[in-house]
Amino acid sequence: MELSTAITLIKKGVTRSKEAQVWADLGAGTGLFTMALSTLLPDGSTIYAVDKDRNAMGNIVIPSHKVILKKIVMDLVNDPLETEHLDGLLMANALHFVSDKLSFLKKVKKTLKPSAKILIIEYDREKSNPWVPYPISHRSLEQLAHDLENASIEKIGSTPSKYNEANIYSALLSFN
Repeated sequence: MELSTAITLIKKGVTRSKEAQVWADLGAGTGLFTMALSTLLPDGSTIYAVDKDRNAMGNIVIPSHKVILKKIVMDLVNDPLETEHLDGLLMANALHFVSDKLSFLKKVKKTLKPSAKILIIEYDREKSNPWVPYPISHRSLEQLAHDLENASIEKIGSTPSKYNEANIYSALLSFN
């Protein structure tokens, strides 16, 4: 995926403001969406890039030196996220590695400010494969949002996938 496509998928979910924001990118990998996010945040903002693969994260370089990048090596499913008061949480192709999505989202919600949102980018599919062990289609994400307390979901983008027949969608999970 090109950086411009990643930016397009998430830009509607990033609050525009002049005040610095704090975000976490869970499952950052090599940082494509971390880079995309950094282009949308105001100067002085911080992004925590979180992934268990230290080598992949070693390649993350963000284009703006006015956004602070902090890398955290951890297993996003099993280790506690030790950041608090996040303005937003980004999960690009990461939620499909979580088997108990409801418990996981309840856990990460505790790290968010009350007005914060979770940006989710996933394959719109239900059938698992070795690379997407616990898929979550947009329809299933809507049901998951319904199961969360005071949550709503909004689809904000879509793009074809190079790897399979399913599109990639982006959605914004908000808590009322």
